[in-house]
Amino acid sequence: MNGVLQARRRRHAAAAVVLAVLMAAPAMQGCSPGTPVPAPRGPLAAGLNQFRDNYGTQIIEIQLSNTSSVRVTVLAADVSSTLFPAGAAWQAGPEGTEVPPGQTKSLPARLPAPSCQSPAEDAGARTVPAEATVSVRQGSKTSTVQMVAADPFGVLARNYEELCLARDAGSVAVFRLAPDLEVAADARTAVVRLTVTPNEAGTGTIRELTIERIDGTTLLAAPPDSPWPSGVRVAAGTGPAEFRLRVRPARCDPHAVAEDKVGTLLPLLVNVGGREGTLKVAAGPALKGQIHDFVTAACGAH
Repeated sequence: MNGVLQARRRRHAAAAVVLAVLMAAPAMQGCSPGTPVPAPRGPLAAGLNQFRDNYGTQIIEIQLSNTSSVRVTVLAADVSSTLFPAGAAWQAGPEGTEVPPGQTKSLPARLPAPSCQSPAEDAGARTVPAEATVSVRQGSKTSTVQMVAADPFGVLARNYEELCLARDAGSVAVFRLAPDLEVAADARTAVVRLTVTPNEAGTGTIRELTIERIDGTTLLAAPPDSPWPSGVRVAAGTGPAEFRLRVRPARCDPHAVAEDKVGTLLPLLVNVGGREGTLKVAAGPALKGQIHDFVTAACGAH
């Protein structure tokens, strides 16, 4: 009888060992020497966004959502990717910033210069979305947590393309809007002056660009009888040029000026060195105010 009991005990022990090995197997898979074991998920989830009034400033928002039932204190956060390897950082005050349970905080961070490649290399890189990582210093113990950041609106890719296009275009010429708006006597139209000042020849590897067209904004449009220029070639080493753009209000609803975010950014569709995209020329503070006043007055005159 004792022999039978001992045999049963040995079988049970062997089965327990096999079960333990089977349960451990999934955790052991892929954990070769030098491979880090993924850390458990923390209470925060990260995402990226950009408010429309920051489109011309390259300030993005690191958005942290608290998925737990307790408050989380954030001391600092930064985001990095292959497009912006230097990273964009946000720093809290000495007391930190609290993210309440179930809420999201938007933390503004200015993007650094991107790591621009050639247009051909960029075209190939765009087939694989760039992954962004957010590092967060949090809590009273100043622990650091890293997480992948969701970028559903392509904030990093859009800013990368705009900044690289601006860099290439800037190697050919400087684009500015004159600070004064010339309003017609009837106050229904006005003239915005776009100045293009080419750089000296030989100061960069890219020597010329083409302004394929000039697009309207949410506030300004070209009158039907005064189309804006297109197909304009700009070459380094040539003389400056000024383009007088006659404008009219693009819309006259009550919210046009009150809710304006990008209506004073003039979009130029340019092709420079094989890179094509929209170069946004911003109005200075004085011109921005004059454009708002013009649209308000012109709409009221109808």
